[in-house]
This record gives sequence, C-alpha cells and structure tokens, in this order.
Amino acid sequence: MRAPARTWGGRTPEERRAERRRKLIAAALDIWLENGWAAVTMRGVCTRAALNDRYFYEHFAERDELLGAVWDEVCFEVFGELSAVVAEHLDRAPLDILRLAVTRAVDLQSHGHARILFDNHAGSTVLEERRKATLTESTNLLIATARPYLRPGVDETAFRMSVLMGIGGFNELLSAWRLGTIEIAAEQIVDHASQVAALLGTQYLEPAALDGDQH
Repeated sequence: MRAPARTWGGRTPEERRAERRRKLIAAALDIWLENGWAAVTMRGVCTRAALNDRYFYEHFAERDELLGAVWDEVCFEVFGELSAVVAEHLDRAPLDILRLAVTRAVDLQSHGHARILFDNHAGSTVLEERRKATLTESTNLLIATARPYLRPGVDETAFRMSVLMGIGGFNELLSAWRLGTIEIAAEQIVDHASQVAALLGTQYLEPAALDGDQH
C-alpha cells in the first residue's frame, strides 16, 4: 500500500511546490505590467514573491523560461476569454460574433493582462518566438471558425494572407492605442476593426453569412 503524502500546514509537498510556482509567475507578471518584460529578473521576482532564490530554480532553468511561462499563462487566459465569447453567441452571424470578440479583446487590452502580448518584445528571442506562434494560432483559429461560412472555391492562400494581415494590423492598432500613438476611443477601434472585417467578409463569406443579428 502506498504511504500517504506528508503534509505541512495541511498541504502536500506537491501543493506547496505548485503554490510557489504560481507565486513566481504572479510576481513576474506584476513586474512586467509595471515596467516591461526586461525588468523581470530572477532576484526581483523572488523578492516580490517572498521566496528564496533556490525556489526559482526549482521551477525555471533561467529567466527566459519564466518569461515564456508568463506569456503562456496570459495567452491561455486571453484565448479562453475570446473562445467563451464565440461559444456564447454561436447563434449569431459570423461578423456579429467577430465584433463581440473584438470588443472583448479591446476591453482586455485596457483592463487585463492581455496588454503584455502587445509590448515591444525586441531583444527577447523567447518572446518573439511566442509572439509569432500566437499570431499563427490566432490565424488558424479564425480560419477554422470562418470555414463553414466561406464561399465555394475560395482561394485558401489568399484568405490566409488576408486573415494574417487583419490580425497583425489589429494587434498593431491596439499597441499604438496603448502607447498613445493614436488617440481614439475604444469604441472607435471596435467600429473600425468591424468595418475592415466586413469588407473582407464580402470577398470571402457567403452572402447569407453577412447578415447581422441572425438567430
């Protein structure tokens, strides 16, 4: 018979280890949001998390591995939020769903952790790789969501290029908005992104899919 795991303070070693990992990621995320990814250091994260340095290496071989873990957690959170929007409104027209998703993305940019995905990541190989992978995953997700509504015989390569440009341009617009390069209201971003999506929709989507408020 397997002996029960020993506990300290009512928690097993595995639970305490998981808690320390959560604290390190949370501390790194706080520092990143306050001062950018370059300010995230092993010593600073451990100080913020009130943990000994050795606990950092219990979970991460180096800072880049921690930065990647923070990115992955935020991506999981953001994709979860946007996927929930889509799932809750599947009875609506595709462009209506997209507008709702864009609205949520803009809201997350100004009030949530999502803005770290739009930071300047120049100088960090791991974050640049994560950014490229996220762009690819976002493109694949949007294509898969739109596929049931595509016109017959759509040029798949042209459609992918258009989606890639749309998502990349939207990301750049959010970054410019956050940095103050362009001074507009959140509603203007939603309206403009929706208008651009509608223009693309007329090229690739079935006419019936372009009608709003379908139930």
